[in-house]
Amino acid sequence: MIGELLPDSVVAVEAYGADEPENAWLYPEEAELIALAVPKRRREFAQVRACARRAMEKLGVPPQPLLPGERGAPQWPAGLNGSMTHCDGYRAAALVRAADLASLGIDAEPHGPLPEGVLESVSLPGERVRLSELAGTHPAVHWDRLLFSAKESVYKAWFPLTGKWLDFSGADIAIHVDPGKALGGTLRAELLVPGPLVGGVRRGVLEGRWTVRDGLVATSMTVPHA
Repeated sequence: MIGELLPDSVVAVEAYGADEPENAWLYPEEAELIALAVPKRRREFAQVRACARRAMEKLGVPPQPLLPGERGAPQWPAGLNGSMTHCDGYRAAALVRAADLASLGIDAEPHGPLPEGVLESVSLPGERVRLSELAGTHPAVHWDRLLFSAKESVYKAWFPLTGKWLDFSGADIAIHVDPGKALGGTLRAELLVPGPLVGGVRRGVLEGRWTVRDGLVATSMTVPHA
């Protein structure tokens, strides 16, 4: 699912269900970080790293520990950029050689409505107007959850390039539906703060894709070099 939202240069590995992916183990330094967490959190932490290590192998990079850095962002091996996501019943990792993409972000969420009051805290007035219009033409999609996921993907692509926090109000996201495909399309995030510098060029817009499938909504954002 995630792989379909990303360029061919990206390697994506995903796992569904409660079963642990093969080799879902932790390096000692990873296990120490999560030792006091509840079992569900420890399992998700290990499983998503298992996906990431399989993606490393596909790129010819030896598997290695993935420790969280500033604000919890994973510290990827030199020469790689990546992103991870997990929710109930799903986890995924997407990796790419740094020479092929400047940054990327992925997110997956259960395809259901956001809790009451959350949409107002994570969206802009114009975004809510557009969501209402989308709901009128495509009522099968929980557009509030999709917008939330897109905001998460924007942040995951933004932070490695800037090292700065990005509030939900820092990007105005437009969601487009592919012609003839009610459950998938494109995303365009207009940054409302100075964008990251990539190759000396300030990026004010990030672009990505979305899909709804198997009870999940998934989004991606990619930042090319050129």
